[in-house]
Amino acid sequence: QAALTASTRHNGTDGECVPFLPQLYLSQFGYLSPKYRNPTSGNLLDQDTWEKAIMEFQSFAGLNVTGELDSETMQLMSLPRCGVKDRVGFGSDTRSKRYALQGSRWKVKDLTYRISKYPRRLERTAVDNEIAKAFGVWSRYTDLRFTPKRTGAVHIDIRFEENEHGDGDPFDGPGGTLAHAYFPVYGGDAHFDDAEQWTIDKPRGTNLFQVAAHEFGHSLGLSHSDVRSALMAPFYRGYDPVFQLDSDDVTAIQTLYGPRTRNGGGGGAAGGDGGTPTRTPKPKDTPKDFDSELCSTPKIDAVFNTADGSTYAFKGNNYYKLTENAVAEGYPKKISEGWPGLPGNIDAAFTYKNGKTYFFQGTKYWRYQGRQVDGDYPKEISDGFTGIPDHLDAAMVWGGNGKIYFYKGSKFWRFDPLKRPPVKSTYPKPISNWEGVPNNIDAALQYTNGYTYFFKDDKYYRFNDRTFTVDQSDPPFPRPTAHWWYGCKNTPSTFNTLGNVRLEKSDDHPDGYADLNPDAGTEHWLATNWSHVFGELCLSIWQSGHLGI
Repeated sequence: QAALTASTRHNGTDGECVPFLPQLYLSQFGYLSPKYRNPTSGNLLDQDTWEKAIMEFQSFAGLNVTGELDSETMQLMSLPRCGVKDRVGFGSDTRSKRYALQGSRWKVKDLTYRISKYPRRLERTAVDNEIAKAFGVWSRYTDLRFTPKRTGAVHIDIRFEENEHGDGDPFDGPGGTLAHAYFPVYGGDAHFDDAEQWTIDKPRGTNLFQVAAHEFGHSLGLSHSDVRSALMAPFYRGYDPVFQLDSDDVTAIQTLYGPRTRNGGGGGAAGGDGGTPTRTPKPKDTPKDFDSELCSTPKIDAVFNTADGSTYAFKGNNYYKLTENAVAEGYPKKISEGWPGLPGNIDAAFTYKNGKTYFFQGTKYWRYQGRQVDGDYPKEISDGFTGIPDHLDAAMVWGGNGKIYFYKGSKFWRFDPLKRPPVKSTYPKPISNWEGVPNNIDAALQYTNGYTYFFKDDKYYRFNDRTFTVDQSDPPFPRPTAHWWYGCKNTPSTFNTLGNVRLEKSDDHPDGYADLNPDAGTEHWLATNWSHVFGELCLSIWQSGHLGI
């Protein structure tokens, strides 16, 4: 069973023995033997065992591995989290893969569910939509299909309950246990504490969609991941307005159920079904008279997603809204009108996890909340982003670890605002570490389909975060940006091997679907060839839950 729980912040004093609550926490979640869970049992805990348990927790959680119960470790222990042990199923002791599988799975891919008891404070239709959306997180990358049923037997039963509700695991009111779910071998049902303030698309309360998506991962057989940005990480991180499934989650669910092969209705690259991440031009969706500057000179200054999931490209003083296959009707528009106070010729832009968008030009940067400037800006890059150079080429928040990456010339920097200093002394590093990505890029983007895209001149490159290289596909990358992103008429769909545009026209080539079926051989390959894939990147960073870039 998996349960989201909130631990209490623990405070010890100098000279005390091992603090009781952290000891209980480490025992509860699998880092200490259950015999240490009861401090009155007479089982003495030696210092080596204690430090090893703390180090294992810190390593799993991606913290600095000190073996000490420091403030950062205590703070993480105090966060709401899933109550299942962090090491469940095979590979639980020392695993080279980052995700974890509980060990059971459904034998069929067409699954049914029913909400047999609804929450008291939300409308039923809204709950139906959020639950379907949460299941869709997993169906978009697999052949799993989830169908609601009003009567009869179902695979997954969903209930909103309070206190004791018949399964021997009572809820405890607001702020404690949020929900729990059962793995397939135990039935797959999911229960939510109706005493919580469940909310939809709001920063307040507890986000129903995100908790449900996490719990349904358990219902499908997934345990916890040690990737902090993964949905299946054990810690509830609050409302995320630009939620997307981490590549680690995709690898895990496809290990159990395989990659998506079914053709589904709707979706494409930016939403809906989205099982096969593609960008396929559809001339019927493109305005008939669209023949803008982007078609004749596709080079752009910056590209980014906003907090509401929209994608925009900046070029000179203009900006363009991008749909899943073209430029939206009515564009270009003036940057100064869309974001009052923001100049043209932007160097780079990204939207961070807090929903705020950052723009960079020359030596300065601006921060916006939606379309309004968020404070006294502009400010100097050297003041707000210590360690990052001026006159950038590109910037993005990478889904592999949630860190901010800046690019300039042949080098890149990783920026973590939670660390001091935010840029490690090992940076900058060569862009060649991102295998297949050229120097002097124009823009970078983590798109809504989970892939990372790099843009240079009239070309774009699709980067596979799991294999850590530019995708191998047919037609190959790089591809012409005008055809695949802007929906330009009478533009080629591919380049020849010398990088020149081919003369023949094709309107019907989707992105080649990279084979993401991570069988056991893949796990072994990743474990044994890590240094080859990542070059000089530090293995210890991988082991502590961070990618070595």
